[in-house]
Amino acid sequence: MKLPRRKFLHLAAGAVALQFAPLVARAQAYPSRPIHWIVSFSAGGPNDTVARIVGQFLSEKLGQQIIVENRVGAGGNIGMGAVLGSPPDGYTIGFVAPNNVINATLYEKVPFDFIRDSAPIGGTMLLTNVLVVHPSVPAKTVAEFIEYVKANPGKVSFASSGTGASPHMSAELFMVITGIKMTHVPYRGGAPAMNDLLPGRVQLLFDNLPGSIEHIKAGTLRALGVTAAKRSAS
Repeated sequence: MKLPRRKFLHLAAGAVALQFAPLVARAQAYPSRPIHWIVSFSAGGPNDTVARIVGQFLSEKLGQQIIVENRVGAGGNIGMGAVLGSPPDGYTIGFVAPNNVINATLYEKVPFDFIRDSAPIGGTMLLTNVLVVHPSVPAKTVAEFIEYVKANPGKVSFASSGTGASPHMSAELFMVITGIKMTHVPYRGGAPAMNDLLPGRVQLLFDNLPGSIEHIKAGTLRALGVTAAKRSAS
């Protein structure tokens, strides 16, 4: 029997809709179980803090728990490797930071291609790094700090949240621009770095602003400048 063209199209459209109905139902059911959010730095650092705040908000909106996991090491490669090695089902996501791109130039062998293997799903924050020093450092400005380092060769060390992270790269660029020399002391995240900066075991840190702002306001750290072109309102 030959069907009229209009009726044939209606039947064909209905068949297609039936085929996609289970897929739509599954998509609408997401998430049906907890989502794991992997942060590549230690608990208590800026990335971890933001992830937990956003994760709590998403848990309330989605009706499923967002579980923040800290997997540190190799400048963030271990955590991102765990994300990209998981099933692509939307139940394992990662906190992306500048180090994920920087690492491509620092490590000869990385078991994944970050750009090729990942897909962005949303932004969480736009921030700058801030140069903070322990109060025992007499400098009150960036210019004074440069002179202080030059007058104390080999005595000034800077902390970072890990080799290849933006605090490390900010300090390295600062040394290239100014011609000064400082000793790098890498940690496994911003929180451990801060734990040694506060008692003065290291002299400075280029920290993500959220990680230092309360210490700056309390006077336990002194801010000398930010890495942005304009002054931070904070």
